[in-house]
Amino acid sequence: MAVRAPLYYDSGDLKEMDATMVANLVQFAVYQYALAPSVELSYTGSGGNLGTLTDTRLQAGAQATSTTAFPGENVTGEPSVVSVNYSRISQSTSSSTPSSDDGKSYPVYRDTSSNIVPMNLHDMKDTIFHPAIDSLVSGSTGTAQGGTYHISTTSSVSGSTLVNATPVFVDTRANTSAYSAGSIPEALDQPTTITNYYLQKIDATLPTWNEKPVQVRSDNDLQTFSDTDVGTLFQAWMKYIADQSADGYKIRYSYSTGTNRGSGMVDGRLNGSGNYQTRYVNTDDYRAQEFPNGTATTINTYYLKIGKS
Repeated sequence: MAVRAPLYYDSGDLKEMDATMVANLVQFAVYQYALAPSVELSYTGSGGNLGTLTDTRLQAGAQATSTTAFPGENVTGEPSVVSVNYSRISQSTSSSTPSSDDGKSYPVYRDTSSNIVPMNLHDMKDTIFHPAIDSLVSGSTGTAQGGTYHISTTSSVSGSTLVNATPVFVDTRANTSAYSAGSIPEALDQPTTITNYYLQKIDATLPTWNEKPVQVRSDNDLQTFSDTDVGTLFQAWMKYIADQSADGYKIRYSYSTGTNRGSGMVDGRLNGSGNYQTRYVNTDDYRAQEFPNGTATTINTYYLKIGKS
């Protein structure tokens, strides 16, 4: 591992960047990635390639009727489970190979002999690009994760942009207050929404930094990188590494592997065995039905995950 201290001009002198300055370079790399991510998530109505999440809830059993007496609980239909599948997130990647190093493409540093030499690609990865990817795939959802995604329980999140106004997952439950003995036969499935879950993309935030790295010009003199040139360089490599890296720094999302990103998507369900109810209509019409009941229980908690591969 070759972590370098890039040089910068300070009042006409060349100085080595300290850890804070290098961290600013890392955050600038994050910012450049956030402007044009190469690994993106999008909303789709169905068939999303990230996978399928299932919401479950109880529904009422079928009614039973009799002309002589109330049907017993043993002949009414038992409450059953309704399952609704959500596959509303798709992942896509896109990038191109950055320009090859001409020997002067990257910032300079002082080697152990005090020579001023350009960093190579391995140095750039160890010092800037790989730490930036590590920041992007952490469990946090702040400015240091710009251009990546998380799940929220509200459609408006400060510092993030809503990908689509339609939730990517909905936790529903049987609405027990909607069932009434006086309305038997009740509709079997009468759900209520407990929580909507939305896909959010973290906004790009330009970091404050004053110390620009120095590079070797074509005439072998030194000059400070322009914001445009360093931005172009950083963005090209960040996009490529996140998409196509062969050294374990590709960014990928899933529901099974990586670090949890944002709110867990809960599938909750009532755990009762049925609320037996009867309705007398007339001497020839006795009805009974079992409604959903019980305590809300967590069946599954799904997470959007981000990781390196």
